[in-house]
Amino acid sequence: MAMVVKNNIPAKNTLNQLDKNDKALAKSLKKVSSGMKINSAEDDASGYSISEKMRTQMRSLEQDIDNAQTGASMLKVAEGGVQSTVDILSTLKEKVINAANDTNTDADRATIQKELDQAVDQLDENANVQYNGKIMLDGSHNNYVKSPGTLTTLVNESLSTNIAEDDLLTDLTDVAGRSLGIKMDSVIEISYVRQGETHLLRMDPVGLNEVQTLLTGCVSTDGTDVDDVMSVSINSTIGVDRVGSPVNSVNGEKAVIFTAKNPGLDGQISGLTFNVIEKDGSINRTANAVLNNYYEAIKAENPSPDNALVFQVGTKANQAIKMGFSDVRSEALGLRGKDGSTLSITSQMKANAAISVLDLALSKVLDVQTTIGSVESRMEYTMANLTTANENTNSAESVIRDADMAKEMTTYTKNNVLTQAAQSMLAQANQNSSAVLSLLQ
Repeated sequence: MAMVVKNNIPAKNTLNQLDKNDKALAKSLKKVSSGMKINSAEDDASGYSISEKMRTQMRSLEQDIDNAQTGASMLKVAEGGVQSTVDILSTLKEKVINAANDTNTDADRATIQKELDQAVDQLDENANVQYNGKIMLDGSHNNYVKSPGTLTTLVNESLSTNIAEDDLLTDLTDVAGRSLGIKMDSVIEISYVRQGETHLLRMDPVGLNEVQTLLTGCVSTDGTDVDDVMSVSINSTIGVDRVGSPVNSVNGEKAVIFTAKNPGLDGQISGLTFNVIEKDGSINRTANAVLNNYYEAIKAENPSPDNALVFQVGTKANQAIKMGFSDVRSEALGLRGKDGSTLSITSQMKANAAISVLDLALSKVLDVQTTIGSVESRMEYTMANLTTANENTNSAESVIRDADMAKEMTTYTKNNVLTQAAQSMLAQANQNSSAVLSLLQ
């Protein structure tokens, strides 16, 4: 090898290798100190991009979990208001059953009425329960209800499925084919409650009246025209729900249907009671049990835009749980009229009619409570699912980005030794040029 001084090629080669070792050592040191094998896009462009997407996903999932938790908290507040309403309605039913007992005088019933009035006021307080300024149970956050609103629809499926509108009342049988025992000389009293007022209809005697005249064949004791209030029909299609879709009977067979003539809360029938009385004044318990065994298939609701609450629990748009809160104010429950008049129990007849009102009101509130409870349960599953998804995404991101510390320490040690060796060899290469001086002496 020629001895030169102008260009020390071995030193330059060694310096180049030292630079490479220094850079490799710096990268290893960064990975060991940070605990990540990808610290920037320079380390692994595709891996860095995937990892950042996963990190965004994890942050979104954490916010979803927080959303689900606050949503569950809101539902707990609403459930508390509904439970208080259930408790009040249960107490009120006890009171009206007591008022319907003729061991009480009308003065006693007037005292019970005062208790009922105060309890009804509390129902409206319960409906105004708030979370973060949102009133939840007053109907302001109801689902969409198509105009002009829904009609109260009471359905009785306890009568024979072969029933027809022109069948005589005296021929009525239950679903098992057993006669109700209604005779031509029997009397049928029908009480109904609308706008907090109790009305009485009377068919005396039954005679040859048909099912279709069950209401119109009666005489109103207060001059009210029942034709303007409700109608009776027999069909398997009950009516239409809040969005205009048809509603059928539970068993798909023909049922006796009592439908309010006017939609919304203004036309709501909040209680309906039948009482079949024999000629001798005794009560036909068999007929009464069957005729009063109805349920509210469609509740009266005023038209409403879609104001249901949306709980965002997903990382994409519209991955949400949506829930509307029905109106549970005293008016919506049929305990108070729009003029502020409260359900009256000042007589035995009115107190007896009020029992059916409380039954329907309790059914409405329990339906709301069931809906809230089911969404609460779903929120628990949602939170568990989001937590699992967050953990799995975190694990996947760790595989891409986290450093294997044992491996990186091995690499760091290797690069450290190589750097020190290159430094030593650079010094040696620089010494080689000094040998030329011996030729110049």
